[in-house]
Amino acid sequence: MTGGRVKRIQSYVGNEPFMLTYGDGVANIDIGVLVAFHNAHDKLVTITTVQPTGRFGILAMSADHSVTGFQEKPQGDGQWINAGFFVMNPGIFDYIDNDFAILEQDSLPRVAAAGQLMAYKHTGFWYPMDTVRDKNYLEELWRAGKAPWKV
Repeated sequence: MTGGRVKRIQSYVGNEPFMLTYGDGVANIDIGVLVAFHNAHDKLVTITTVQPTGRFGILAMSADHSVTGFQEKPQGDGQWINAGFFVMNPGIFDYIDNDFAILEQDSLPRVAAAGQLMAYKHTGFWYPMDTVRDKNYLEELWRAGKAPWKV
C-alpha cells in the first residue's frame, strides 16, 4: 500500500526532509517555492493541492428546463484536491504503521488531526495521467510544444 511503500524508504532518508510524488500527475510546480513553503512552517508534511478543471462542459438551465447557456470545462467545484506532490519530514514515519498502511486513508488523516499537515496551493498547470485519454492529451501537448510543465 502507499503508506507501506513510503515506510520502506525510512532507512534511506535519515534526518532530512524528503520529497515524494505518486508519479501519475504532471505539473509546473516550482519545487524551490514548494520547499521554501515547507521550510517556513514547523509541520511534518506539506501536501500540494490544486483545483482541477471540470472534465465536462456544463449547461445552464432555467426552471422550465430551457437551456440558457453553455460553459465548456469550467474550473471544478472550487474544492482543493491532493495533487500528489509532497515534502515530508522524517517524523511522518511515526504515522505509518506497517506495509498495509494507506497513506491517504490511514497516515495523512492522523497527521492532519495532529495539526501537522500544511497545504501548498498550486494554481498553475496540473493534470493527472490516470487513463489512456489523459496520456494522449499530455502527449499531444508535448508534441505541439505546449507542455506547461517543460522548463
